Amino acid sequence: MSLAVHVAQPTSADMGTVEMLRAAGVGAGDEVIVSAYGNAEVAEAVVEAGAMPVFADIDPDTYCLSLEAVAAGVTSRTAAVVAVHRFGRHAEVAGLRELGERHGLLVLERHEDEQHSQDQGGLERRRAHAAYLSGRLSGVITPAGGAGHTYEQYVVRVPGNGRPDRDAFARAVRAKGVDCRVPVKTPVHRMPRFWRDVALPETERAADETLALPVDASMSRRELQRVVSACNALGGLLQPAF
Repeated sequence: MSLAVHVAQPTSADMGTVEMLRAAGVGAGDEVIVSAYGNAEVAEAVVEAGAMPVFADIDPDTYCLSLEAVAAGVTSRTAAVVAVHRFGRHAEVAGLRELGERHGLLVLERHEDEQHSQDQGGLERRRAHAAYLSGRLSGVITPAGGAGHTYEQYVVRVPGNGRPDRDAFARAVRAKGVDCRVPVKTPVHRMPRFWRDVALPETERAADETLALPVDASMSRRELQRVVSACNALGGLLQPAF
């Protein structure tokens, strides 16, 4: 029987997830499926609990764990799955719960951006700002949207030949006075502490292409126009300098 537990935004050590895993008896000899697209706190929590993190690929639209990838990663040692809701999109929790029921897995949910939650008015303004940007941006791939998207971060893609294209685009946008940031610089499975020789193509593609543009509820129309102008003035993708 699976257990679906909502985990509040953890400390930097993600002790909430550690405690949930330990309380469920997850520990030495167990595997816990997690995403490599994000910060390392969840993988650290699995190690702290005494288990082994196993990385599964993400859905390219939601940036959350892919249900198909999780299902493919389940083994006789799998004890739990930790799904992180990312950028305001929710992981496919219903499917993960069904998978957990079939395999007897603990299913934990973690809200990455709970600290940014706002009242309904702020949420609607943020959604309106996201719609404004999505209707006017060119040269980037805008978010897929979807029911319930709260746009905690407005994440676009700058596709091309890899990281230099996205990074050059980001530098050019910042030079025009628009704050932007790379949400995930290095996938967890490529960090020295958690290095795994595993193919996670959607995770690595997202790490190379994604860029978070400002979409705060407090932004003015003029500020939104500045974001659009800065991005569209680049005339498409920038090529890396050699």
